[in-house]
Amino acid sequence: MAVINRTPDSFFDGGTTYDLGAALAAADRAVADGADILDIGGVRAGPGEDVSVAEEIRRVAGLVAAVRAQHPEIVISVDTWRAEVGRAVARAGADLLNDAWGGADPALAQVAASYGLGLVCSHAGGLAPRTRPHRPSYADVVAEVRDYVTAQADRAVAAGVRPDGIVIDPAHDFGKNTWHSLELTRHTADLVATGWPVLIAASNKDFVGETLDLPVGERAEGTLAVLAVCAWEGARLFRVHDVRATRDALAAVAALRAAGETAALRPAWAGPAGPGTPGLTASGRPRK
Repeated sequence: MAVINRTPDSFFDGGTTYDLGAALAAADRAVADGADILDIGGVRAGPGEDVSVAEEIRRVAGLVAAVRAQHPEIVISVDTWRAEVGRAVARAGADLLNDAWGGADPALAQVAASYGLGLVCSHAGGLAPRTRPHRPSYADVVAEVRDYVTAQADRAVAAGVRPDGIVIDPAHDFGKNTWHSLELTRHTADLVATGWPVLIAASNKDFVGETLDLPVGERAEGTLAVLAVCAWEGARLFRVHDVRATRDALAAVAALRAAGETAALRPAWAGPAGPGTPGLTASGRPRK
């Protein structure tokens, strides 16, 4: 899932894809790099200048329609919490509504149901959209996030959203401090065990930067490490800024998992699996 921001104040790119032409070009690059989903957003997630419903629709609906015309095969997601925006982008050709604010507008699920769209059910710690907590606190962050997103998913089904269109997202950094986000990363398997597909939206976020003491522009390697852990634990979708690097990292994780699953097929000449034992080179020839 490639991030396509049509905002003048994006925390990551500072507004370089705010212009419609620039946003379309970014979408083209993401598709060429192998994105399966384009996630279009028109409002910065963090605090900032107020954006009206009409302005958000202006930013995203036209881009959705243009991307749909240019890439009819791609899945289009829109990052919004507002039902009015959901209706507008549904008519423009969106497939998925990415509600990063944990059901702040309950009518959004009804919009997804009415138009047959998918829905991302997230955990934002009860925050109002675009706010930040002073000192978030949980008795058990993993259990509380798991219970909240599964309850959101159940409510979405009750509202009529098709079950195969629902995804859950722990929402790293939303209503959480760095330790909370690291705990959710380490326990991704607990979310996967719910049976709902898990989305990880950790790309270049503050918890990566605070862990490594790095600014936004230098968090690529830390981001890939987080995504690799989550992929190993069973997460299915990844909202990212760098599509190509992420696809390579996920392909490596998939190869490692496949190697473990096919251990029974290991040839006798390769010797027992373990540190220092002979194996195969990248070309498939026995290693001396």
